[in-house]
Amino acid sequence: MTEVEEVGNRMEAHLRLHAGPAAEDNDDLPLPALFDRASHLHSLASSSSLDQEGIRTGIDLLRRCDEMVSKLGLFSSNETKEDVSTANLKYLLVLYYLGEMTEQVEQEDRIPVLKASQDHLKEFISTCEALELIPEDELQSSRQGQSETAANRRAQKVARFKRQKAAETKLQEIKERKERRGRSLRAAALSAPIEAGEEDDFEDDGEEEREAWLATISLALCKAFDLVDMLKKEEEMLLAVKERKEKDGNAFAREMLDERTQNAEAWHQNAASHAPYSKPAKPITCATFAQDVIEGRASVSQAHDHKHQPLIFGPASLVGGGLTSERERMAAQVFQPSYRMPTMSIEEAGLTEMKIMEQWQERTAKMIQEASSSWHKDDTSRAEDDEDAEEEKARAWDDWKDENPRGAGNKKLTPCG
Repeated sequence: MTEVEEVGNRMEAHLRLHAGPAAEDNDDLPLPALFDRASHLHSLASSSSLDQEGIRTGIDLLRRCDEMVSKLGLFSSNETKEDVSTANLKYLLVLYYLGEMTEQVEQEDRIPVLKASQDHLKEFISTCEALELIPEDELQSSRQGQSETAANRRAQKVARFKRQKAAETKLQEIKERKERRGRSLRAAALSAPIEAGEEDDFEDDGEEEREAWLATISLALCKAFDLVDMLKKEEEMLLAVKERKEKDGNAFAREMLDERTQNAEAWHQNAASHAPYSKPAKPITCATFAQDVIEGRASVSQAHDHKHQPLIFGPASLVGGGLTSERERMAAQVFQPSYRMPTMSIEEAGLTEMKIMEQWQERTAKMIQEASSSWHKDDTSRAEDDEDAEEEKARAWDDWKDENPRGAGNKKLTPCG
């Protein structure tokens, strides 16, 4: 407990050092406002959208809520859940929220953080046990501890999962019910104005809110038991690693690396020793055959052993047999898929495309050969001569137009003509 208290004191000092004026504002807030703000930060932390500073702020708010709940004495050991008012049920979740957010604190030594989180969660579970909020089978399994068998642990997890799904379903039903009632109230307000005193008839009597908080607490209990088990295993693992490091020093890490290196070398040596005696697998797809054709090890005309077997649909009497009667033919047509079956296999389509590609390559090579022939070169030189003649003719015409501008011979059209 001393380590947990030291971690709590360090976290509280860090929060007071970096909180600033926001923490001073939180000091004056009442318990409902503090809980609403803390629960909002908890929801953000649950969705991994909150940084470490926000997590520490949420922990500080939850601690203030816990202190105020203790001072007010909202829960007593001689009470049950029926004795707790609906407005105070939500404050049972303070310790659960505190345990979850404490677990998310990042620091170099994680063991004190795990212990502090487990203490908050166990205190939450014990408070719910005193208020008779935990099922009897869950209490019996938790009291057994290490004596329970693997079958009992599995049955316990199955029962806990069922309770968790039932609580989630209950919360979803209440949410949908509230939404429907809100839509009905809005529609009624638009159709007829509500007079003073009539709005109380539409309000819920508090039973629905109580059911919602009880379902939320049941869901939190299921998660708390699972989280305590997980944190306990993590703590045991970290303690074992820490103890071994203190005992062996750096030899522990070096021993792990050497062991992994030896395992890798042994695996490679075993694979290399079995490689010469292992038979290569026969090619069963057309991809290997196509690669052989492309690289020149085979030709398209060679037979391919891998044949495509189409899928056959229908009763066992029709599969593998001939259709001897019209009845069997009609029955075979009934048992067909709703989509069109391929007319050729992937291998046949690949071979067809390869043949088309070879024909295209042959035509391309023929066109290149014709383009490089002598008559094609003659046609090219003749076309170049025609272009030169056209260019000379155009130049002569431009020179004549320069020497004989338009309208130069029409002297009668000029003023002094």
